[in-house]
Parts: sequence; C-alpha cells; structure tokens
Amino acid sequence: MSTILQEPVHAGEFLLSEGAGKISREAINVAAGSGLVAGQVLGLVTASGEFTAYDPAAEDGSEKAVCILYASLGESDTVRRGRAVVRLAEVHEALLTGLDADAEQALAAHFIILR
Repeated sequence: MSTILQEPVHAGEFLLSEGAGKISREAINVAAGSGLVAGQVLGLVTASGEFTAYDPAAEDGSEKAVCILYASLGESDTVRRGRAVVRLAEVHEALLTGLDADAEQALAAHFIILR
C-alpha cells in the first residue's frame, strides 16, 4: 500500500500577475495561532491590527477579507511577521484557502482579481 503525498501551495504560487516591482505586497503582522498556508485569505483584527484567517462568522474585523498570505507560516504562540498580497494582482482562485463570494467581492475592492 502506498501513501499519496500532496504538495502544499508554494509561496506566491497563486499569483498570476502583480503590479510592477513589489507594489502588490506588504509586510504584515499575523496573529498568534495555528499555521496558515500560502494563499490563505486574511482578515484584519480591528483591536490588535494583526491579520488572521478570514472568518465570515467573526465579529472582530476578520469577517472582511482584505488580503492573501504570500507564504505559509507555522503555528506560533506569538505574533508572526509575514508577507501578503494586498493590492493590484490577479490570483488563481483554485489555489486560495478560505475563499467565498463575500471575500471575492472584498478582495476586488483592493484590485485583487480572481481568475
């Protein structure tokens, strides 16, 4: 019996195109917690100013999608530094995690377009 391994989404693999230079990306603070994969849709926790996985059921600010995590981050008990695609990009919809119709509309407001 063989084990089938699936390779995770690599850093930036979801990007189809982005603005010149690195205008599409920003350094961000990601809230402590479980690991997040490249392509995770993120929301911003209003009280802390830290990013976390987009959660449409939340009531802390993270219920609104604002960007996409560029590279995976491991689990951590402290705030982590990461990179996110925050504007001016085309992304591969099938490689995103946590996406729904509301997130798609919210990302479009930041000129992040799903293909």
